[in-house]
Amino acid sequence: MDIQSTVISLFALLFAITIHEASHAWAAMKFGDLTASAMGRVSLNPLVHIDPIGTVLLPLILVLTTGLAFGWAKPVMVNPRNLRHPRRDNLWISFAGPAANISAATLSLLLILVIKALSPSAIAFLGRYLSGQQAGSVPLGVFALILFYFVFVNAYLAVFNLIPVPPLDGSGVLSGLLSHEAAAAYERVRPYGFMIVVALIMLGALDLIMRPIQRLITVIIFS
Repeated sequence: MDIQSTVISLFALLFAITIHEASHAWAAMKFGDLTASAMGRVSLNPLVHIDPIGTVLLPLILVLTTGLAFGWAKPVMVNPRNLRHPRRDNLWISFAGPAANISAATLSLLLILVIKALSPSAIAFLGRYLSGQQAGSVPLGVFALILFYFVFVNAYLAVFNLIPVPPLDGSGVLSGLLSHEAAAAYERVRPYGFMIVVALIMLGALDLIMRPIQRLITVIIFS
């Protein structure tokens, strides 16, 4: 991956992580828990969300070695005692982060389509650049490239976090949908959640889920 792609990927990841965590904090505040708000987490300032390993070191290593920008930020603290309806409210708080990433990916994709209508040559530039060809210099082309990375990084982050395994956001969503008895049984998985997530990543489960989404995005952009 060249320097330009590396910088864009890391910038896209930082943006995606920031809106993800800020959305969790904002949703918690709206449902009555001010814990994250008091810690300054209802903010689009990335500095308040950065985790030295998950936001800086790991993404940099991954981008340089695999070309994949991925990582995490400091978790948003939520005190369920402050929520009016803890299980229901926690469902929406959990979903707020992935929803923000889905919204960002969708908006970025729509902007690419606007660029496609205004400047087809910018999309041709994007195709050449992504395939490793000499792309030249095209007005709006670099902007389309930035948006392209925004689409994929936000989509990856949303899909990954919606996997229903603790401590990912999908576990909070699923727990809120289950009955009290089923939710209590599901919580027994939590001590093993991290190992399950690592196993899923190593087995390529995320790539399997993302592959059809990648194809759909590519078809939408380049058809």
